[in-house]
Formats: sequence, structure tokens, C-alpha cells
Amino acid sequence: MSAVVVTGTQWGDEGKGKIVDYLAEKADTVVRYQGGSNAGHTVSVKGEEFKLRLLPSGILYHGKTNVVGNGVIFDPEVALEEMNAMQKRGIDTSGIRISNRAHVVLPYHRIMDGLAEEARGEGKIGTTKRGIGPCTMDKMNRIGIRVCDLVEPEEFRKRLKENLAIKNKELEKIYGHAPLSYEHILEEYEAYAALLKPHVCDTIALLNEELDAGKKVLFEGAQATMLDIDYGTYPYVTASHPVSGGVGVGAGVAPKRIDKVVGVVKAYCTRVGEGPFPTEQLNDIGDKIREAGHEFGTVTGRPRRTGWLDACVVRYAGQLSGLDYMAITRLDILDGFDEIKMCTGYKLDGKPLNEIPASLNVLARVEPVYETFEGWKEDISGCRDYAKLPEKARKYLERLSAVTGVAIGIVSVGPNRDQTIICANDIF
Repeated sequence: MSAVVVTGTQWGDEGKGKIVDYLAEKADTVVRYQGGSNAGHTVSVKGEEFKLRLLPSGILYHGKTNVVGNGVIFDPEVALEEMNAMQKRGIDTSGIRISNRAHVVLPYHRIMDGLAEEARGEGKIGTTKRGIGPCTMDKMNRIGIRVCDLVEPEEFRKRLKENLAIKNKELEKIYGHAPLSYEHILEEYEAYAALLKPHVCDTIALLNEELDAGKKVLFEGAQATMLDIDYGTYPYVTASHPVSGGVGVGAGVAPKRIDKVVGVVKAYCTRVGEGPFPTEQLNDIGDKIREAGHEFGTVTGRPRRTGWLDACVVRYAGQLSGLDYMAITRLDILDGFDEIKMCTGYKLDGKPLNEIPASLNVLARVEPVYETFEGWKEDISGCRDYAKLPEKARKYLERLSAVTGVAIGIVSVGPNRDQTIICANDIF
């Protein structure tokens, strides 16, 4: 048995897709355990770019089982679009398995997501308007429609009729929106169900059977620690648990079965949407990072907020997820900087603060304590050995490891699979 979790340590967009894709070569099964179509992973293979939203990053290897777990908020339209796009590019999708317990995004979820965000005005959250939040609300309100309901025609018709009666009242009376057609949604989703049914199964039984058989299973998180519904910068968060503990709930695999946890750390920080961001650089430095890193959303295309690496956030992620290793990504983006900074502590009202504040008002007031590093000013994209990285780059990485208490397992120096330095050989 070997089970590895890959999770984001910052605000998402750390390059988890590349790390999962690299580790997936040794895995038998790759599992998405939370998130939805609001989370995009970009993977580059031999210069060809693949943008994934719902499908696990292991899809790019032939013969792997790729599981969409019960914790994923599942949009059948997006899933089929992705599957069709993969098939057109010669990628085999026959190994996709979708949990029968995953909750289904319906048209009213997407519409209400957008209407609610618009109604918030200046208090907007920054949602991608993909319906993830409203679908999760239905799940917790115990009126959600699951994949098992979708593929059972009579049950789906009954549940859709009941739910749409409620949703149409909300749309009309709260938002002044025209009611949605039951017949139109039914026809659309029955077509989806027919196409998806061969991929639907009890993924909890599947995954536990595979672990019992000694298979290697890789769990892929979406978003990241600071977007976790409990541990992130609430309410500017996602509607699930990206931390490693989310695997137990989102995939049905007991915590004691997890062998290693890898936290993906971008060599600088970015975030999208609203909320405090202590190391944000609203200046030429921030612009330079954004342009050098092409920091624009995979799903939305919107510019990301950028800043220096916050080691306090990474240390917090290490505590929450029990990180065994860090996978450092996008180190090459810093090649052109004369000077690089890292936040290694916070001060509040002039006094050291050894926690990530729950209150956003407090977090917005913290003063980052920076350490400054001399830039290495050379192209590292061809490095394949840690010892061959510039000494100044190694000094930066080793200080991060010292501050966070987490060992360095992988260093990525470019988007492609081969632009990867392995520092730990026991991840799988």
C-alpha cells in the first residue's frame, strides 16, 4: 500500500497540476478529492499545454485509473467537455471513475452563484460563478442531487421537480429572475447521465480495494490551504477542504492509510479574488512577478494578485496537513530578480505574532517581517540536480525549509515534466 496526498500551501495556483502529473507516472490511480470546476490545473507535456478543471491530472498517462471523488462538486457539462477535448487530442478517458456520491451542479446553481455575487456589491467574495457554493449549500441543506440520483431516471425527475419548485421561487422573488424550465433541464441532464453512467461507481469501495491490493494511489487537492473553508481567509475561501484531512471526507479513505503528504509551494505568492494578502506587492515588483510568471487564472483568465513568498503561510499549511515534503514550483520565475524577499514572520502593533489570525481585520494589519536574498541572476531551467542550482537559489530554498520545518522533496524549474529536480526518493 502507498498513498500520497498533494495539497496546495498558499492561495492556490501553486502548480499542483505539474507536481501531480510528475508523481502520477509512478501511481496506479489518481484521485481528485474536493473542489469543482472552479479549480484549474495546467499541465505541460513536451511543450503541449493541457488545462484541466475537473479531471485528475493523471489523465495524461495511459492506463491509469482517474477518480473524481465524492467530495468533488461535479458539473457534468464541464466533465463531458473535458473528456471530449481529451479524446480529440488522443487521450484515453476510459479509466475515469466518478463517485456516485458526488453532488451535481445544476443550471440554477450557476445562475444563483452569479446573482448572489452581484447582490453583494462591494462585499463580493470573488467567486468564479461556477455554482460550487450554491451546490454545496444544497448538499449541507440535505436537498442536493447526487450522481447516483442523476443516473436513476425516475429519482432524478422526482428530485429535480422538487428542487426546481423551490429554486424558481427564490429566483423570482429574491432576484427578479425568470423561472427555469423543468423540461429543458431534464432533457439536458438525462443526456449527460446516459454518457456518464458507464464511468459511475462506488469510488470508496474502489479506492480501498486498490489500497488493500498494494496499489499506489495519488490524491490531488484543488485550491489550497488559505482557501480552505475552515482554515483559510474566510469568507474569501472555497466551499471545501483542500488540506490533507479533506482526503478522508472527500475520498472515503481513512487518515491512517495516508503515507506521505506533499505541499506544493510556489516560490512567490499569488491569489485571486478578495481578502487580505500580507505580502502583496502593489508596485513594479508585483507587476514584474505577474508578467514573468504569466499569472492569469486558468479558469477565469483574470490577473492574479502577486507578492513575495510568505513562509508563515507555508508553515501554517505544514501544521494543518502534516507535510512530509515541500514541492517548490516556479523557482525559475525569479531568475531575473536582483533582490528577492521572503516573509519569515509577522508583527502586530510592533510585537511578534506567531499565528495566522482568524480575523481578517487583524490579518490585514499584520506587518510582514522580510529577509532579503541576493538574486542568482542566471537561467536555472536546465538544472536537473539540486547541487547544480546556484548557491544563492539553494540558500533561498534552505531558509524556507528552516522557517517552515518542512524538508524539500521536489524543485520545479520549468513547466515541463523533465524540468524537475527530485530531492527525496521516498515519496512513492
